[in-house]
Amino acid sequence: MAEKSLFAVLLRSPWWVSLAIGATVGLVAAAALPQDFRVAGALSGFPFFVIGAMAARRQWGQPSAAQVARTQQEVSAMPWPAFASALEAAFQRDGHQVQRGTVPGVDFVLERQGVTTLVSARRWKAARTGLEPLRELQAAREAAEAQKALCIALGEFTDNTRPFVQQHGITVWQAAELAQHLK
Repeated sequence: MAEKSLFAVLLRSPWWVSLAIGATVGLVAAAALPQDFRVAGALSGFPFFVIGAMAARRQWGQPSAAQVARTQQEVSAMPWPAFASALEAAFQRDGHQVQRGTVPGVDFVLERQGVTTLVSARRWKAARTGLEPLRELQAAREAAEAQKALCIALGEFTDNTRPFVQQHGITVWQAAELAQHLK
């Protein structure tokens, strides 16, 4: 599906928007069409109901924009020891065995079901994250032969970091992901 198509935009929008559009289209079509076509007109809003249901399923359990903003503000105010403790508790709640990292660029080593994940989080407050911490994390990942890598940062990533992240399969957590995992 094209990223800017109507249905793709509606999938990223709140679920109730699609339902409202579907109801409006169905009601207007049912009211405006001749008697023989009213049922077909009323059903013309059905695709919007389907998109609304899909969006609701995707958004179920996701933090709201207000929760994300509140989490970002709270996490930004935390010193490293408090943030590290909150992350450690969240990782343990998700079923990981957690160890503090001893290698530069790695703050946590997570183990779950035989999968090792290296986490870089110490620069979470940086306004912009460049390639250096990601290169450190990737080098440590290769040296430890870990399957996954996770970088946690509230600020923006520079333009040249996105291709690096995609190329190496590094997972990125920003405010929305932190709001979901730190609840």
